[in-house]
Amino acid sequence: MEKKIEYWIRFGQPTYETILDRRCRVLSFRPNTIFAFVRWASNDFGTIISRIDIVRAVEPGEAYQTLPFVRPGGDILLKIESWPKADRVLQLVDAIEALTLDPADAAPDYWRHVHNRLTAGHEPRSYTREQHQAWLKRRRIGP
Repeated sequence: MEKKIEYWIRFGQPTYETILDRRCRVLSFRPNTIFAFVRWASNDFGTIISRIDIVRAVEPGEAYQTLPFVRPGGDILLKIESWPKADRVLQLVDAIEALTLDPADAAPDYWRHVHNRLTAGHEPRSYTREQHQAWLKRRRIGP
């Protein structure tokens, strides 16, 4: 419901899309894909929920955390509620995009760092190209 309830994917590359109607669709993501899911709702008195979750899609059989509207669930890297904090996360996403990087390719540890810092009321560090290059090298080496 436009201007009342809005759910959207801020970043992430879905592999499959099912359109239910002109306002609703179902997206599917490959395992280990990272995506951001934003939920916002308001009533006559203002915003009642602002939430952003950054989630890693899990492998079949892998343990996961449940999340509304995400089936079956995922590895929740960041879970932030309240508009000021959600807005700060969106600013950090924009900053990563300003580096010409896809936020879905950013290190999962960075999103955990942002979650922990904002939850504690501290300012998270910015994501850097050097940090991204280190993540890509670690990923190539494997677990």
